[in-house]
Amino acid sequence: MKAPEFWWQQSGIRAGLLSPLAALYGMVADRPFGRGHVSDIPVLCIGNFVVGGAGKTPLALALADRIMAHGGRPVFLSRGYGGTESGPYRVDIERDSARKVGDEPLLLANQAPTFIAHDRIAALSAISAFGAADVIIMDDGFQSARIKPQHAMLVIDAARGLGNGQVLPAGPLRARLATQILHADSLVVLGYNDSRAPSTDALIGRFHHLGKPVFDAMLAPQGPMMLEERVLAYSGIGDPEKFFRSLREGGMDVIHEVAFPDHHFFSQDDARTLLDLAAGHQAALVTTAKDFARLRGETGALARLAAVSHVFRIEVAFAQPAAVDALLQTMEGSIRLC
Repeated sequence: MKAPEFWWQQSGIRAGLLSPLAALYGMVADRPFGRGHVSDIPVLCIGNFVVGGAGKTPLALALADRIMAHGGRPVFLSRGYGGTESGPYRVDIERDSARKVGDEPLLLANQAPTFIAHDRIAALSAISAFGAADVIIMDDGFQSARIKPQHAMLVIDAARGLGNGQVLPAGPLRARLATQILHADSLVVLGYNDSRAPSTDALIGRFHHLGKPVFDAMLAPQGPMMLEERVLAYSGIGDPEKFFRSLREGGMDVIHEVAFPDHHFFSQDDARTLLDLAAGHQAALVTTAKDFARLRGETGALARLAAVSHVFRIEVAFAQPAAVDALLQTMEGSIRLC
């Protein structure tokens, strides 16, 4: 489901009408914070303030990369949103499909062992039995508070910010902002070179005031990707417009865009439509790694779509990677960064 446009505009009558419900939702959403099970293995939680895409999964991958580069052994924990498997279950990258485990776990499992579970506490036992984890990187789960993380790192899209600053359903906040800031340990500002939303600047100021670290980072293409032909871009992620914009900023001639809801499982009809559109425009098909993960193991038109689609892969680049490493070193437990 696409987020309402008024969430990302200055508060108006629609947000005002929903404010009583938002107040009630905010009180309920506040209750789990500060509670939760404490794991024997250090837990680094990657979260965001608002619904929709903010870059949690690319950030989780980047942090795992830094930990592994210094000899650490991270394990990912995800709820497996969109998949049928309830877990606890270790993702098998060779055999599993997104329909079983979700799209994001497939991306995570390409880098490090990944477990999915609707019950995250039950997953801790499975990870402990696995026996090769120095740190658990939990992709999302900040607001659920089933597990109390050793460190909660929240990410914000610099350009998008916090929208109208209201709690669901009046705005995009997943819980009251003051509560989320109180229980967050650090902030990653994704897209620090972009034009920042006023709410982003205000949030950075509040973190600085509380003495909590703020890290600047960018989403950058993972290697060069230039196509001489025209491009038809398609995507079903939290913020597909950011993807389309990134292609244009990278010099590609995007002549048509097709946006789907986040985590959308493409149908055979979707695939035939995209293939026909590309043929009609004489354009190359380009999508994201997360979208492409949902095409794995499919048949018919979906298999043909996967075969001809180019994948635009991104990664998080920190402005001050040494500062990120220093933070990881402060986490207690057996993370050893040399």
